[in-house]
Amino acid sequence: MCDFEKQILLPFDYFFGLFKPKTSILGSVFSGEIESIGSSVQRFKVGDQVFGHTDMSFGTYANYKCFPENGSIALKPKTISHQEAAVIPFGGTTALHFLKKTSIQKGQKVLVFGASGAVGTAAVQLAKHFGANVTGVCSTANVDLVKSLGADKVIDYTKEDFTKNGQTYDVIFDSVNKMPVSDSLQSLKIYGTLILSAAGFSEMAQGTWVSITSSKKIKVIAGMINHTADDINFLKTLIELGELKPIIDKTYSLEQMVEAHTYVEKGHKKGNVVISL
Repeated sequence: MCDFEKQILLPFDYFFGLFKPKTSILGSVFSGEIESIGSSVQRFKVGDQVFGHTDMSFGTYANYKCFPENGSIALKPKTISHQEAAVIPFGGTTALHFLKKTSIQKGQKVLVFGASGAVGTAAVQLAKHFGANVTGVCSTANVDLVKSLGADKVIDYTKEDFTKNGQTYDVIFDSVNKMPVSDSLQSLKIYGTLILSAAGFSEMAQGTWVSITSSKKIKVIAGMINHTADDINFLKTLIELGELKPIIDKTYSLEQMVEAHTYVEKGHKKGNVVISL
């Protein structure tokens, strides 16, 4: 039940990712214009252009969304469109959540596996913002894209196995759950961190076992993310500084929802897919 004293009402454009249906109206990220507000709302006004993340409450595959004023929402950057703004919060908050947990330091070596996806493209750019030396791993078709995001080196996994090239990293970030956990250990430095942002239960269990038994004293980070309005505002600032750019593969209409999900579930999209009203 909504507390309309503290809610705002939005029409929006949006994108939602790869999870199975948990509610009748899916979608967790959005961008649009505030149409009405509750009597106690102070942070926003009618007509404000905003973007954000509803998290597990979903509901953005619709014309309107009732949203709490203190939720993960911020004014949209004026430099980008609603379609571009809508794709930022999913990959952006996910990558930011895990990178903050690593206490990432300037000069550290970070490898992003799945660097051309929604989370991967954000992780590459955010790691560069924090001063890391970034290696992206992707397919041949996406090498130029990942280079354009600022990666210091790009490995085409169809031609080279990063676990066998002798290089080691402070952080390995698996954004797509397609990297063998055990094989990656030899590429982690002592006291390195392994991020399993898309891990299922079995991968998380394996990661926990690895963290306990590895002689390298590595740290494994996985699980659900959390985010706040401060995180959305942080991403907004990076966009305005030109340090974070949205990557859109394809745009579909609301009526093309089935086609959009079918395309995403093939697992080969570049960046994000947008649903536009």
